[in-house]
Amino acid sequence: MKTLIHPTAVIHPGAELHPTVQVGPYAVIGEQVKVGAETVIGAHAVLEGLTEIGARNQIFPGATIGLEPQDLKYDGGLSLVKIGDGNRIREYVTINRATRTGEVTLIGNGNLLMAYVHVAHNCVIEDSVVISNAVALAGHVHIESRAVIGGVLGIHQFVRIGRLAMVGGMSRIDRDVPPYMLVEGNPARVRSLNLVGLKRAGIAEAEQGRVFQNLKKAFRLLYRSGLPHNQALEQLDLLADEEHVQHLRQFLRLSQMEGRRGCIPGSRPQKNDELWAIN
Repeated sequence: MKTLIHPTAVIHPGAELHPTVQVGPYAVIGEQVKVGAETVIGAHAVLEGLTEIGARNQIFPGATIGLEPQDLKYDGGLSLVKIGDGNRIREYVTINRATRTGEVTLIGNGNLLMAYVHVAHNCVIEDSVVISNAVALAGHVHIESRAVIGGVLGIHQFVRIGRLAMVGGMSRIDRDVPPYMLVEGNPARVRSLNLVGLKRAGIAEAEQGRVFQNLKKAFRLLYRSGLPHNQALEQLDLLADEEHVQHLRQFLRLSQMEGRRGCIPGSRPQKNDELWAIN
């Protein structure tokens, strides 16, 4: 019977690997690592720390997961990395565990992290997210499901990227990116609705027209009406209480809360644009 673990791999006896896990040459797996069924770990990958990885993941050569965070506040506490199922983690991706004891860096299911992506401490990546090559996520970044992040860019700490948003490559992301929007530039600006992403999102055909119309109305209110930000949000409350508009409203109001960084503004100047800015 062909072995699934290369003889040059270094695996601590305390590590828990499902019998169907494949491990490539010179990979290193630490004592507190757990790996689920049918996950493939490539050559020279390093898995350390308190790290839990689900089923059917592909971890490509040189990826490094679960090492201590690049955070001066880290005091050696037992923090975690948790990764769900069906993710593709490409060459030389780095995923650091969280800073404080009991905290977690969390990656959901079905995500694609391309080569040289860095996921810092306490980040949350939900499901079906695509992050292109050489993207750096600072600490506490939260990316909602089905967002697409272009290549060679940085995302500031504590920033959130909304559901089904698209961020253009080489942008500078220092504030929250609203759901369903296409953001691009340096400084970054909301350019339009992410219509391509919405069409691919699996919304039932019978509901597409209503959903798209409501989001187009929301976009025009926020970025084309000329209304001050607070007034635009009040008008947004009057739109149909549909799931996607409701999520957009909740996201924008959370971004206004004290301690948040605010949202990236639109490409055309609006009255009271400072309300979109960093608090």
